[in-house]
Amino acid sequence: MKTYVDHIQINVCDFRSALKFYKKLFSYLGYKRVSSGSGYIGVSNGTTDFWIMQRAEKYGDKDYHRKGAGINHIAFRAASKEEIDKFAREFLQKEGVVPLYGSPRRFPEYTKGYYAVYFEGPDRIKLEVAFISNHVQKQFRLF
Repeated sequence: MKTYVDHIQINVCDFRSALKFYKKLFSYLGYKRVSSGSGYIGVSNGTTDFWIMQRAEKYGDKDYHRKGAGINHIAFRAASKEEIDKFAREFLQKEGVVPLYGSPRRFPEYTKGYYAVYFEGPDRIKLEVAFISNHVQKQFRLF
């Protein structure tokens, strides 16, 4: 069976505040709203959907940390290094979002041709926009 990521749900502490950030981010990245209501919004690029939802209050006693169990970060693929630099200028800088790790820059420790910008969303979920110049579709065998 061959699959792809259908959707990702991100639970946020303050929906109103997070909504402002994620609406701008997903709009810049070409996602369109597919559904919304009190405490949630769904966006899609036609392949992968994201759902931003107010977290349940009964789970509000523990803060998220990407080094703990759960998602470490979410990466979006860009078509070029120039797109990443433009994103950093036009979105991150404009929104006052400080890039992490001195990015955008090359990350040769990952693979040759890896260029990315890292940043955090309102709940400190790490996000990335990356371009891999020598990316080759690999064939994998399971087990």
